[in-house]
Amino acid sequence: MDVLRIVRWMVRAEWPVRVLSPVIGRYNPFHPSFRRDPYRVYRRLQQQAPVYFSPALRGWIVSRHGDVVRLLSDPRLSCDRRQASMAKKLEIFESMRPDLAQAVLRSLLMIDPPDHTRVRRLVSRAFTPRVVDRLADSTAGRVAELLDAMEKKGDPDVIRDLADPLPLAVIADLLGIPEEDRVRLKALSNDFVGLLDPIQAEGGIDVMERAFDGLLAVLHRLFAARRREPRDDLVSGLVRAGEQGDVLSEAELDSLCLLLLVAGNETTTNLIGNAIDLLIRHPDARRDLAAHPEAIETAVEEFLRMESSNQLGNRRATIDTEIGGAPMPAGTYVHLCIGAANRDPDQFPDPDRLDIRRHPNRHLAFGFGIHTCAGNSLARMEAEVAIEKLVGRFRSVEPAGSPVRGGRARFRGFAHYPIAVRA
Repeated sequence: MDVLRIVRWMVRAEWPVRVLSPVIGRYNPFHPSFRRDPYRVYRRLQQQAPVYFSPALRGWIVSRHGDVVRLLSDPRLSCDRRQASMAKKLEIFESMRPDLAQAVLRSLLMIDPPDHTRVRRLVSRAFTPRVVDRLADSTAGRVAELLDAMEKKGDPDVIRDLADPLPLAVIADLLGIPEEDRVRLKALSNDFVGLLDPIQAEGGIDVMERAFDGLLAVLHRLFAARRREPRDDLVSGLVRAGEQGDVLSEAELDSLCLLLLVAGNETTTNLIGNAIDLLIRHPDARRDLAAHPEAIETAVEEFLRMESSNQLGNRRATIDTEIGGAPMPAGTYVHLCIGAANRDPDQFPDPDRLDIRRHPNRHLAFGFGIHTCAGNSLARMEAEVAIEKLVGRFRSVEPAGSPVRGGRARFRGFAHYPIAVRA
């Protein structure tokens, strides 16, 4: 049975999920009410069933901070999902077009050492402090332009006018994508990132295949240009690595650049949107940040903790094992609930309180260990620049209508957030 049809059926039917304790209530990440406010369910999971089997996700949910940290570096768990029992039963990867399946399976998100170590070393060149500092200057100018345009509009929207256009523009600058190829990138990226989420578009895999073709067309034109005229930039270096064969295969080159282009797009959009929502709901914190802009770095860490864009990671058990007293055969899916871990009261005092100077703040919004998000320094920089400039620019930022949550299960953010601003 097709996994996309299963998921859409669960969403429409509001599938009743059997639970281990009536106190927990329904853990159903596909249900709109859960996506509006998952945190009460998370707290009950931590208290009643910190290692909990979810029929909805066909795997185990781990929700306590200490457990999630440990498992993110546990050698018994793999990022390669091909041998996961659910993936094999539903033939998830076999149902994909072969070139798309290869691009997915060779992604940094899906490989383990030693391949992960080799490819990660190459992508780390994109995010050196020198590169991020250089991009910060152009990002500040771009944010100023976006805020100028926002102020002039009669119906400004945080997502449409700031959080959506900024991340893709920054990564397109980093990769050197020509202006004429940027027009459709946002829509293509949004469609393609659905591969990472249990809730898929109505068009299913066809939507993602078309997005994959469109994105590859843009990247292949860029690769050809750099082969003709190499520059001192990331893509030229990656193309040269690909031509060496033993360093980076063509599938890995495609997959790596797709990841750079797509992975930081929606997550950084969500980071900026979630941060502004938190400041709107906590006006004292917004006024504090406006008066003390030097607090922006710890403020962004707190936004990342309280409303993590990526709520859920997953791994596959490589051997028959036991986690938290639960037996897990090889192939079992283990879902690491980052959104819950980041509000674990055993790690964060008063975890539901926004504290823009919280320290220490060992959140897991970017993961932990060798699979920590490679672009975390770039995402932090974009959020710091965007939020500091917005807070410094406008005396008030108020909602001007009902925000609309995005339709993802794994990613937490807004699709629309209308506001009224006053300089």
